[in-house]
Amino acid sequence: MAADKIELARTKRKQVTFLNEEELARLFAEPDTKTVSGTRDRAILELLFSSGLRVSELVGLDRDHVNLKRREFMVRGKGQKDRPIFISPEASKWVEEYLSKRQDNSKPLLVRYSGSKKVDNSGNFSRLTARSVQRIVARTALLAGITKKVTPHTLRHSFATDLLMNGADIRSVQAMLGHSNIATTQIYTHITDPHLKAVHEKFHRHS
Repeated sequence: MAADKIELARTKRKQVTFLNEEELARLFAEPDTKTVSGTRDRAILELLFSSGLRVSELVGLDRDHVNLKRREFMVRGKGQKDRPIFISPEASKWVEEYLSKRQDNSKPLLVRYSGSKKVDNSGNFSRLTARSVQRIVARTALLAGITKKVTPHTLRHSFATDLLMNGADIRSVQAMLGHSNIATTQIYTHITDPHLKAVHEKFHRHS
């Protein structure tokens, strides 16, 4: 049979859910930052959106991993590959705020709190798990009135989409996300395509 007669199976394009500016504002405003757990939750949201971290990378961070002054640090992602992570001044501010409220000396950057009102000064707080972060993100989105299903990965998608919509090149976004293959990053191109068309129509000289 001739090669041009062979029908290839259609690959379904992966759907990407991301939050717009107004949804992000509502999400960030939801945690009660008068409490230590609420400040932690705000720091989690800001970090996920600012950095594009995977949830597994986020929960693996220790306090001494994150340089809040330079707002950059390294993580070891999939395939044991190191990559640089950059965070916004806002994310840095909320992490600093959270750490200033901590009354323990344990290593993990993010720790979980039980329902007990008693402060534990032993340093034996346990590290927050990926599942706990997923629950925090989903609950906060629900309270903020966001009807989309929101996960930590939604914030990673939002990070990548925000960069591309504001003119970042796809190779740079690939590096920041830690994708080994550019094809993985290309799931975002159908989101940015309409934006590119608008840019073309606005800036390209018409004959």
